[in-house]
Amino acid sequence: MSETLLLPNMEFAAPATRERLEAVAETLRENGMLAMVAADRDEARKLVLEQLPNGAHVHQGASVTLDAIGVTEEIEQSGRYDAVRPKLYALDRETQMDEIRRLGVSPDYMLSSAHAVTEDGSLVVASASASQIGPLASGAGHVIFAIGSQKIVPDLATALRRIEEYTFPLEDERAQAAYGMHSALNQILVIHAARPGRIAVILIDEALGF
Repeated sequence: MSETLLLPNMEFAAPATRERLEAVAETLRENGMLAMVAADRDEARKLVLEQLPNGAHVHQGASVTLDAIGVTEEIEQSGRYDAVRPKLYALDRETQMDEIRRLGVSPDYMLSSAHAVTEDGSLVVASASASQIGPLASGAGHVIFAIGSQKIVPDLATALRRIEEYTFPLEDERAQAAYGMHSALNQILVIHAARPGRIAVILIDEALGF
């Protein structure tokens, strides 16, 4: 991991138009996903929470987008859900790693954002720890993505470039502030399609997260 200050390529910060969001949502539906377009962060929060029954067993990875729309606070502080992440934080990483691994891998609902969405309907997620990759790929019963409009890209090659040139510098800065350590691009998940009913995607007509 480099100690050099990385500057994000602001080409990837521009929000998509509503028309482009609607077109990508239709393509996601063709790929087996439930896809909705939210007008703003408030509607996005409402749409995410509508997918969750009271008492649902819910997990999420670290997500600036989920924090920004108020979902993290609702899941972990409202008392209406069986939130996984606070349980993980309460376990000892020196002596309880097996329990941490088992608890985090197969929630009923996994919440996340994505770092890019292609116009042909693929979701792209990068990770340093890879802890969210397993649940997103297959472990979770249901997956819900909340994704800001600036993450729409033409194709997979551009998605990978967005992650390297824009997402990673910002996440590296966040990780140093939050954890005192650098981030890394260790694993990348690409979801091209899904079995119907498992994955829901809320595209937000607002630039949120990175």
